[in-house]
Amino acid sequence: MNKNYKKLILIIALISVFIFSGNSILAQHSGGSGVAEDNLTHLDNPLGLNNADPRVLIGLVIKAILGLVGSLALVIFIYGGFVWMTASGNVESVTKGKNILIWATIGLVIIFTSYTLVYFILKTLVSR
Repeated sequence: MNKNYKKLILIIALISVFIFSGNSILAQHSGGSGVAEDNLTHLDNPLGLNNADPRVLIGLVIKAILGLVGSLALVIFIYGGFVWMTASGNVESVTKGKNILIWATIGLVIIFTSYTLVYFILKTLVSR
């Protein structure tokens, strides 16, 4: 099996663990005597939003995804620095580490630009 393929599988597995390891939300009766007055159960919004505007929800999802991608860029920076620092004078490893850092920087610029565009667009849509 290819070494890069194994790394990709490991990264996807770690991201999946973080995404899918959240607690489940259970609806419970919040009333006093144990008998529901009108057979309705109240469930608070787990996101803490008072309104259920889909634009706000989509904005929160996009911000979370961009945050995860930014965290991934940090990991790539650390990996590139590690490759460069452990090169031991090997020109190919130094070049590989530099290229990783350069591409991570370009990716981070793209992430910041997309975050700014999404923030501007969502701010414009929500304010209407």
